[in-house]
Amino acid sequence: MDTLRRTKIVATLGPATDEPDVMAGMVRAGLDVARLNFSHGTREQQARRVQLLRQAARDSNRYVGILADLAGPKIRIESFREGRVQLAEGAPFALDTALDPAAGNVCEVGCAYTDLPADVHSGDTLLLSDGQIVLEVEKVAGTRISCVVRAGGELSNRKGLNRQGGGISAPALTDKDLEDLRLAAELGVDYLAVSFARDADDMRQAQSELRRWRGEARVVAKIERHEALDNLAGILAVSDAVMVARGDLGVEMGYAELTGLQKTIIHQSLARNRVVITATQMMESMIQSPIPTRAEVSDVANAVLDGTDAVMLSAETAAGRYPVKAVQAMAEVIRGAEKYQLGTQRSIVRAEEDFSNTEEAIARAVMYTANHMRVRAVVALTESGMTPLWMSRIRSDMPIYAFTRHENTRRRVTLYRGVYAVPFDIVHQDTHSLYSAIFDRLLELGLVDLNDLVILTKGELSGVSGGTNSMQILRVIQH
Repeated sequence: MDTLRRTKIVATLGPATDEPDVMAGMVRAGLDVARLNFSHGTREQQARRVQLLRQAARDSNRYVGILADLAGPKIRIESFREGRVQLAEGAPFALDTALDPAAGNVCEVGCAYTDLPADVHSGDTLLLSDGQIVLEVEKVAGTRISCVVRAGGELSNRKGLNRQGGGISAPALTDKDLEDLRLAAELGVDYLAVSFARDADDMRQAQSELRRWRGEARVVAKIERHEALDNLAGILAVSDAVMVARGDLGVEMGYAELTGLQKTIIHQSLARNRVVITATQMMESMIQSPIPTRAEVSDVANAVLDGTDAVMLSAETAAGRYPVKAVQAMAEVIRGAEKYQLGTQRSIVRAEEDFSNTEEAIARAVMYTANHMRVRAVVALTESGMTPLWMSRIRSDMPIYAFTRHENTRRRVTLYRGVYAVPFDIVHQDTHSLYSAIFDRLLELGLVDLNDLVILTKGELSGVSGGTNSMQILRVIQH
């Protein structure tokens, strides 16, 4: 159990991770949550990856969560006759939703999103291929959008398209997403990420569909649309977590604002007791290189210092040459950054606000005490994992051990910063025997030493979710 690293690692599974030895190596290197990217792969491939991951986690005696990431309504152009074209600055270029999907050329290309002509107007800026190609809309007539190239370059088949400033009306859940959502429920994933969510209603729809198939995953809103930023408070109110999806967000909002937006989203998420993942191109060079660039190291470290719960690897592990080394490098950078985060940045988010319930009040009292007293660890007896979540919103170097009997809860807390799952079932009703069992478990795992102080939180009734109502400071002894 790596309690020297608080920020968690999410890594994407793919063809590069499909060998059992690679999967096992990633788990040993520190993988906390595995991402299934439903934009790629078949049902059978995703199911096999889940099987491989769970076996690797069992073999390493670790808990690893699973996040299923829906593809969402990614707007893409169609294909070119020659596979690619070179667009010159100042040249005319058109997007036509009625064009043959394979008939694109240097003058025009089809678009898979048939409602695009209704969403754009003269003077709009369209961005292709992650913003590398810039088009200015001159005229919209029927199915055809006539543009002029403002920034040219090579454009190839099926590249993504964004409207600068947002405004694309495509729904967050496509027909494919609804099918994949059912698969996510069948696979028993722990988190479900909703791509291109616009508002709270998009997240409610995803939750409703998930429950329809008896899925118990927590929902993650991917913040990558202009509209999502405008509606961030509402999205946070109904979501369990958010992902700062910096690829499309950077294209829609402009890269100059991206760092500030990242910090804002992280801060607002923590202030509302939500988990936050920072993603996209964090160690992109490691797709081909065994070591990250200095700029990538800085990027990951800054996200850690901002207080993100987790940082994410995408193509670095899914399709890269060094998936295990990418996880190892991420873990090393996190540990290096966290040396400079604590001590000077022990802070309480929402210090001036009222608590919403007893459990949150207890959690914050615990962390305030832990940050001002020589305590070795915090132990939370938990059913749902909510008390450890609230504790983890407060920056601290104090490890939080979620003692729980539930496998789902143990996997879920793998995404919470500074929280570590410990299997534990309450079989004793008297406090003396309970404390003894807790101390024995801590000592057995090497998490504390004799005579260390620990803070324990629990409820009066065992087995009741949401019942945490007490904290105690205990000295570890052996009976």
